Amino acid sequence: MTLQQLKYVIEVARSRSINKAAQRLFISQPSLSNALKELEEELGITIFHRSNKGILPTPEGSEFLGYARQVVEQTELLENRYTNTRSPQQHFSVSAQHYAFAVSAFVRLLTDYEREEYEFSFRETKTYEIIDDVKNLQSEIGILFLNDFNKKVIQKFLREGNLVFHELFEAKPHIFISSQNPLAQKEYVTLAELPPYPYLSYEQGDFNSFYFSEEILSTLSRPKNIRVTDRATLFNLLIGLNGYTISTGVISHKLNSKDIVAVPLLVDEVINVGYITRKDVTNSTLANIYIQYLKETIEEELKPL
Repeated sequence: MTLQQLKYVIEVARSRSINKAAQRLFISQPSLSNALKELEEELGITIFHRSNKGILPTPEGSEFLGYARQVVEQTELLENRYTNTRSPQQHFSVSAQHYAFAVSAFVRLLTDYEREEYEFSFRETKTYEIIDDVKNLQSEIGILFLNDFNKKVIQKFLREGNLVFHELFEAKPHIFISSQNPLAQKEYVTLAELPPYPYLSYEQGDFNSFYFSEEILSTLSRPKNIRVTDRATLFNLLIGLNGYTISTGVISHKLNSKDIVAVPLLVDEVINVGYITRKDVTNSTLANIYIQYLKETIEEELKPL
């Protein structure tokens, strides 16, 4: 087993394709396939299997990848410390529900990260895909929420994916609305006051069940419903249509328009927002920094509430 083989395995897991990985590694596809086959034979395990989603790690492969990433990262730290070679390109990925604080922390990470080369990825995506991304090591961190309604179902998927949920904060539900909305000046709003306004929620694709919704109280019937796929569109519709959505109340005015305000929703519900990681993978240095920035960003944005 060589360091080069470990780098090959990591790149194949990242690319989900032998062909794409070979292109990025500047080697031929047969050479990469042979290197992986030799490593699997040496270890006596199958690292990858093919699926309709591409090349994915097996359970044994996922465990091996966790160790491989640690070895490669520590080697790069040694090289940077004791040689004059150029720092290698770093990779870091996050998958998240549509939370502005998660983007703010990511922006801070990029701002503070002084490298000539890097490849970072931030995916605001569907709940099931967040779990799938972290499970298959496409993202190191996933950000989502749990509450009494969805907890059993989401935790079942987390257990099956060998994932663990780390709570960041607990929030009471708020509605996000335009500052010009008639409800904006109220101290709080009730569910009975909302039916005249369009309700906006995030599309969840094939897993568009109530349990995977990004919004609590997803089972309630509403006369006006609009589903969207991205946060900018949702906020534009909040303003243009005087609509509303339900979230944590944590809103970043550094990234979002001050035309959006959060008003407490008078319901007996609690939202637990956190991040998920694989149990068998040690966090990278970048992941630990990002988690710290998440906590600091949330603390800062919760102050006015």
